[in-house]
Amino acid sequence: MFSTDILIYILSGSSLILAGTVIYLHLRLKKILCGKSGSDLESSIQNLIGRVSDVEEFRAESEKYLADLERRVRRSSQGIDTVRFNAFGGGANGGNQSFATAILDEYGNGVVFSSIYSRERVSVFAKPIKTFASEYELSEEENQAVAGAKSRLKSK
Repeated sequence: MFSTDILIYILSGSSLILAGTVIYLHLRLKKILCGKSGSDLESSIQNLIGRVSDVEEFRAESEKYLADLERRVRRSSQGIDTVRFNAFGGGANGGNQSFATAILDEYGNGVVFSSIYSRERVSVFAKPIKTFASEYELSEEENQAVAGAKSRLKSK
């Protein structure tokens, strides 16, 4: 059926193809090893493992830092509102020089400052606020300032 000459040509061609494939794979393996022995590959892998460990440690530190930062931001003053008013009605005394200013954190804790201005003197008051309320009675303007600061928190 097949002559031996044809069979020899087929086997020779197959041998050349296999030899080319072996040479190609040898060159690729040489690139991977980047050196003369497998120890170079092992040291490269160890180096990569060390770098991954460093990245994981950095990630853990970053998460801890961000959690602390978020906790501190929640306690910072975020809602601030000022209401100006005339403490003595429409007369010439005072104008709109009196004010109430509420300064609150995300949880509604903070302080409301109010000032009553007249020609003879200025009175300043401070009342603590816990969860948007005070244990001290708040004036209408102070309540407006707390409500305004609360609405600014919700709009964020």
